[in-house]
Amino acid sequence: MDIKNIHNVYFIGIGGIGMSALARYFKFINKHVAGYDKTETPLTQELSGLGIDIHYEDALSSIAPTYLNADDTLIVYTPAVPTSHLEYQYFLKKGFQIKKRSEVLGLITKDTFCFAVAGTHGKTTTSSILAHLLKETGSPLTAFLGGISENFDSNFLFEGTDFSVVEADEFDRSFLQLSPNVACITSMDADHLDIYGSGDELKKSFKEFIGRLKPGGKLFVRNGLPLDGVTYGIEDGSDYCIRNIKIEHGAYIFDLETPEATLSGVKFNKPGRHNLLNGLVAFAMAVETGVPQDRLAKALETFKGVQRRFSYKIKTEELIFIDDYAHHPTEINAVYDAIVEMHPGKKVLAVFQPHLFSRTKDFADDFAESLAKFDTVFLLDIYPAREEPIPEITSEWLLGKIENPQKKIVKKRNLIEEIKKQTLDILVTMGAGDIGLEVSKIKNELENAN
Repeated sequence: MDIKNIHNVYFIGIGGIGMSALARYFKFINKHVAGYDKTETPLTQELSGLGIDIHYEDALSSIAPTYLNADDTLIVYTPAVPTSHLEYQYFLKKGFQIKKRSEVLGLITKDTFCFAVAGTHGKTTTSSILAHLLKETGSPLTAFLGGISENFDSNFLFEGTDFSVVEADEFDRSFLQLSPNVACITSMDADHLDIYGSGDELKKSFKEFIGRLKPGGKLFVRNGLPLDGVTYGIEDGSDYCIRNIKIEHGAYIFDLETPEATLSGVKFNKPGRHNLLNGLVAFAMAVETGVPQDRLAKALETFKGVQRRFSYKIKTEELIFIDDYAHHPTEINAVYDAIVEMHPGKKVLAVFQPHLFSRTKDFADDFAESLAKFDTVFLLDIYPAREEPIPEITSEWLLGKIENPQKKIVKKRNLIEEIKKQTLDILVTMGAGDIGLEVSKIKNELENAN
């Protein structure tokens, strides 16, 4: 398929974070773009503001006639949309070109120098840091991100087409559509067992992804993973290594050792050792552009963050409110460790919305152990996303496993009221579902209460 011959692009599930970045891209290169989504969100509102026609009812009558010509229309869909979807079935039967988001990303990036960030955690932050480093140092790039970068207030960046930055998503084996020049793997913890069946199958898929590297390509791996590549780590003798960490005013100051040099007094402003590792591998990948390392180190200091990735919503002497996308036990542990490191001795109320019945079932004991560390735990109902309920897998069932007397189930409609009853030092909201839509409401209520 040649994208040049496509005039119209129609998205089924246009409001997804990855889908909306692609929609922006096609609008940017002057294609006609429209789409369907189940619900209106700030993301879909932004797309509408760009002149993209979006509707929220699964009905052919809502689609403009422009997009009903199979000869010059590409249909892009997300696996989160069920195959029973009426619009999807129509396009399928009428012989339209239908491609998954990941296939389209592969087509767009195959003729660029492609940087791909893989791993069960850290993809969005790492790719956002990498895009920021390349932009700040003048590399002409296109970036498709899985979150909203706070540096350029978008999940899409278009500064040229020499380089591309993409998240290599293991869900549904999507990353096997990519052909990167430089790739990294941040982690391979078991996840998406509804797709893979076992952690071993997931690891096999990562090895297949490594095989997708272009000839002469380079792989960076977090030290300790059972993979061959250029290693990165903290105080562990890796090829790219962070040493002598100090914390000053909520920022990390450290020395960065590379195979060629040692850079002293490097500064990074995002809390959490996991974020420090994300910054390190983004730096290491950016070195491959040939930009001087001291310029990259300087750019590292100006990275602001990604929305919903350890994002401070309130930060005062009296109250700290942090929001994070954490939806896996390893990620919850990383959030906890970052809070303890940056704010020792403070009492923490954690609000968690489990994401997917299958993930809750597969990792229930690990979730229980991670959540029990917080002083108080509020559990919301499980966010189903693409799944039907699994009998007996509920938030009440998960709550029973958490060994912490300060725990309760809270309905989303009562969440703010319940939070306000608590004596708060630190509040952290976590989850990959629609809890993100509650964050600004919580912030406003807490600020007004003070």
